[in-house]
Amino acid sequence: MRLYSLPKPKGSTKKRKRVGRGPGSGTGKTSGRGHKGQMSRSGAKRRAWNEGGQMPLVRRVPKRGFRPLNKLRYQIINVEDLARKFTAGGEVTLEALKDQGLVHTAHRPVKVLGEGELNVGLTLTVHGASKSAVEKVSAAGGKVEIVKW
Repeated sequence: MRLYSLPKPKGSTKKRKRVGRGPGSGTGKTSGRGHKGQMSRSGAKRRAWNEGGQMPLVRRVPKRGFRPLNKLRYQIINVEDLARKFTAGGEVTLEALKDQGLVHTAHRPVKVLGEGELNVGLTLTVHGASKSAVEKVSAAGGKVEIVKW
């Protein structure tokens, strides 16, 4: 026995509705589309945001403020994270941060914040640092170099 020789179960297949085949077919003339209107036209479709004549939701909802498309979004690191991952006298660059898993990508700027304690002297090369972070790194015997993004 082969799969192609098995009989199809009764009712498993249905004949396709053939429209526009004359008045005797029952689906001639308007072909089941009714008279006039948007859905009677060829190529007609309704988009998800179309609400007929009603004011669309995107225009009804109030808008506030301004959201810049090219806003600079920093990857944040705290000094306690640096103390955990780096040894004294270490060079902290974007690549080193990426290798240690402290940042997701080297294609976005990095900013260091002053949360926690730092007791190892490090040389940081980052795009931004808070005042408290700079003070803590300097107090530990390190320095912060701010580079442009």
